[in-house]
Amino acid sequence: MTGNMIETFSLTKKYGDFTAVDEIDLSVQEGEILGFLGPNGAGKTTTILMLMGLSVPTMGTAVVAGYDIIENSRDVRKVASILPEYSSLYGELTAYQNLDYIGRLNDLPREVMEDRIDEMLEVVGMSDWRDEKYETFSRGMKQRVGIAVALIKKPKVVFLDEPTLGLDPIGTREVRELIIRLNREQRLTVVLTSHLLNEVQMTCDRVSIINKGRLVVTETLENLTKQMTGSEERSVEFRLSEVPRDLAGDLEAIEGVKSVTQESDRLYVYADMESDYEVSKTIVEHGAVILLMRPKEYSLEEIFMKYYEEA
Repeated sequence: MTGNMIETFSLTKKYGDFTAVDEIDLSVQEGEILGFLGPNGAGKTTTILMLMGLSVPTMGTAVVAGYDIIENSRDVRKVASILPEYSSLYGELTAYQNLDYIGRLNDLPREVMEDRIDEMLEVVGMSDWRDEKYETFSRGMKQRVGIAVALIKKPKVVFLDEPTLGLDPIGTREVRELIIRLNREQRLTVVLTSHLLNEVQMTCDRVSIINKGRLVVTETLENLTKQMTGSEERSVEFRLSEVPRDLAGDLEAIEGVKSVTQESDRLYVYADMESDYEVSKTIVEHGAVILLMRPKEYSLEEIFMKYYEEA
């Protein structure tokens, strides 16, 4: 191991002539929360199944917590867990019984089982409902039990597939805070997929974007934003003391300026970097004072769409 909990090497999965995952090289650091993003059918779930040792790669391999996913798939499943998008837990069983059943499937010793179940239910805040049937729980409570099930064998890495799907805002926040707390307190390595990009932005240390089976980018959100704002063309926000009537039209006439939009006392100028001087000069010549000038901050959705469209 080189400080990475997960490393893939040209990881590939084909189904006949269709390539679901195409030579992915990815590393996930120990104790990191990685957002694994991509449109439906991009290859996210296929990749996770291979990393769990549940699907054999067509080519390449990966190492999870020091174990090769092909040669040591049983060991991989001892140190890695998955919370699927749709839970397969049993509605007629209680929270305690579901954890007990999964614990036995994972060959946990009987003498440690009860304490372990109580510990996991306490961790996810479900102790008061340990003897209530799973089918009576809200979506958020079911997700908490699902996370407890994923943690029952005390894994080093956990894969969370759409962990906040279908939750109301309060449930979404609670699950997000739980994931972050588990990561910090237990140094748990987390790989999560989600279509809720604002949740990924608030939760993850880095993001990887996959499209059509190929890994497009893996980077911190900070660096992705710098790459966006540092491009030759970008949007710059100007906050002015006033916005003279003809200013927007005169700015649009400057060579290199693509568009100008106004919101109250703010102008957003989309232009080449070389145009900054002329834009600032024109604003001052119109009698306005520049109170603020900064590149636009991009959301993860905007970053995602850029890399999606370029892939």
